[in-house]
Amino acid sequence: MNKNEIIIYKDNNDNIECKVSFSNDTLWLSLDQISKVFKKNKSTISRHIRNIFESEELDKNSVVANFATTANDGKTYNVDYYNLDMIISVGYRVNSKVATQFRKWATNILKKYLTDGYAVNEEKLKLEQEKVKTLQNTISLLSRSLTNQVENMEDARQVAQLLDNFAHGLNLLDNFDHKTLDSKGQTEREAVRVTEEEFLQVIDKMKSEFASDVFANPKDGSFASSVNQIYQTFDGQELYPTLEEKAAMLLYLITKNHSFSDGNKRIAASCFLYFMDKNGILYKNGTPIIDNATLFSMTLLIAESNPAEMETIKDVVVSVLNGGR
Repeated sequence: MNKNEIIIYKDNNDNIECKVSFSNDTLWLSLDQISKVFKKNKSTISRHIRNIFESEELDKNSVVANFATTANDGKTYNVDYYNLDMIISVGYRVNSKVATQFRKWATNILKKYLTDGYAVNEEKLKLEQEKVKTLQNTISLLSRSLTNQVENMEDARQVAQLLDNFAHGLNLLDNFDHKTLDSKGQTEREAVRVTEEEFLQVIDKMKSEFASDVFANPKDGSFASSVNQIYQTFDGQELYPTLEEKAAMLLYLITKNHSFSDGNKRIAASCFLYFMDKNGILYKNGTPIIDNATLFSMTLLIAESNPAEMETIKDVVVSVLNGGR
């Protein structure tokens, strides 16, 4: 694989400068560069990459490329580079403001490169339609496999049908216009902050319900990162300004970060509901705005999604919450 172009990344304070490779519609960084961008030592980054592969969150053949790279000694070496999917996945685990800044910068760069090549609006619309079809296909694939994979739900077929309907029920059709997806959230007020410790108390009460010695056993510090990230700001602005967006990201991050040895999806769903209840957005006229089957389906969708689809998945979850209100 050949590198097509080099882009210079700098953080806001100009403390970090890094040459980022752009090829095949994505960004690539070496281990050294990821370490530099996220201000973590290489052993920490390597451990996260290894865990991502071991958990089969990403396929090594899809996210690693070997580039010929000239070192400081003037010699050329073959070096492994990791694409944006891996960079984002590592970023979730590192979860520093630098990681958030890089993700935001990378998203803007990719948007620019993915749109500059198209001269007319019809081509841009075609690109959006392809993205939506990919999402619809993903949901349909999940629906076909649910019945065989789910053992503890009597209405597994109903949930499977729900996923199929879900793909169509959001007006994600062939004439899709991204502006029609109600993804901003409706409740713009200061959040009642739920701390990591409070969530852990909720999780601790769940342990008696499950006959597992490893249920909710923490693997690393990523749960704290998941909780803290939903309150983060950038340039004085909240990254997730509405309560619905905060709730959606909490569900996404806890599900994706695999912070516990067992029960991650159940823990994510419980924390999601607890946060919404604490902030007064779980019920409308005494009825939950999201039923158990829909929450189950969304959690599975998050678990099976590609990390690069994070924004799309978040928008879908927020849109579902808005629809319930």
